[in-house]
Formats: sequence, structure tokens, C-alpha cells
Amino acid sequence: MLALFLSFCMVCAPVAQAEIMKSLRGTEAVKGDAPSENYRWEKDRKPLPRQFVQQPPIIPHTTKGYLITKEFNKCLDCHSWDRTADSGATKVSITHFKTRGGTELTNISPRRYFCQQCHVPQTDAQPLVGNTFKPATGMVK
Repeated sequence: MLALFLSFCMVCAPVAQAEIMKSLRGTEAVKGDAPSENYRWEKDRKPLPRQFVQQPPIIPHTTKGYLITKEFNKCLDCHSWDRTADSGATKVSITHFKTRGGTELTNISPRRYFCQQCHVPQTDAQPLVGNTFKPATGMVK
């Protein structure tokens, strides 16, 4: 009898939870795609400070037109370890040379190869939704 009751609760609980969940958009449907160029690319400049621990650095220059495919990564023209002395760019972090299991590789890990999965260019884009985020206290100077 107890097993039957528990089975019933396991089946009904997700349904009850789904009924109280609401979309942040309300009932309004998304009206097409937003234009991808609705912001201005920032000129090359000093990187903005990080706001939280483990935040990927923000790209302080435009990446418009950068080619990143499985055969070629434009970012590595400046950021690879053998080119930073000439380019003056920041080296790719040593963490990018490790697999998920922690094995060190001689080249960038495939999971870290596509830079803009984590790093984004600085822009003057306005927030799409309200935000009350405050930087970590240890990060504020």
C-alpha cells in the first residue's frame, strides 16, 4: 500500500510543479529573431575587470569576421603560446590544455577550442532583462 502511494506521488508531483511554473516572458510569444548587429562593436581597449571568480576574461577587441572552424582558429594567431611574444596578446590559459578528466595535452583541448563558447567581446549592449547582480566582494577593488 505504501509503495502504491509513493508511486502515485512520484507521478503526480512533476505535474503539480509544472502548473505553478511561469515564463519570464509571460504569455507573449517571441516575435522572430532579434537583429544580431543591434549593438556597437567596442574599439580595442584594456579588458574590463572580472566580476566573479572563474569568470572567463572578456575579449577587449572586435571578433567580427574571425574564422573559427574545426580546422582553423583565428584567435590562436595571437593568443597561442608561440605567438604571444610577437603579438602582445594574453596567452591561452594552461587550463585549456587539459581534458575533462585532467589529462594534459600538447594542444588545446577540443572542449576549449571554440573560444566564444565562454569568452565574449565587450560591447555597449544594454541588458535584455533586469539584473541585480553584485560582484563578488573579493573581486571589487
